[in-house]
This record gives sequence, structure tokens and C-alpha cells, in this order.
Amino acid sequence: MNIALAIVLIIIALLVGILLGFLLARQYMKKYFKKNPPVNEEMLRIMMSSMGQKPSEAKIQQILRQIQKQNSK
Repeated sequence: MNIALAIVLIIIALLVGILLGFLLARQYMKKYFKKNPPVNEEMLRIMMSSMGQKPSEAKIQQILRQIQKQNSK
């Protein structure tokens, strides 16, 4: 009976640890993305302008597709 109780407690502790880890990781990622948002069109325009380039819509869309393609790998 003692071994069965120990096994049940270990399984419960494992499940609680997994749940807690998931929630903490989720909270951390939300905070991270709020502080460091992913690149969007406006950010690309500003970056290209600061580098002395005149951003065209086609060029911005091309860069966004490249970023999305790279992130999907």
C-alpha cells in the first residue's frame, strides 16, 4: 500500500509540475512578445528609411515573406 501511494504522489507531482511549467512559460512568452513585438510592415519601413533606402511596397512584402519562410523552418 505504501508503494502505491508513493507512485500516485509522484504522478500527481509530475502532472502539477508540467502544468505549472506550461503556465509559467506561457506567461513569460506573453511578456516577451509584449516587450519585443515581431517585425511588421511599419517597422520594416522605418528600418529601411533609417538605412537610407526608399521602401517600396513590393520590397516590404518580399522581406516579410522571407521572414515568414525563415520562421516556418
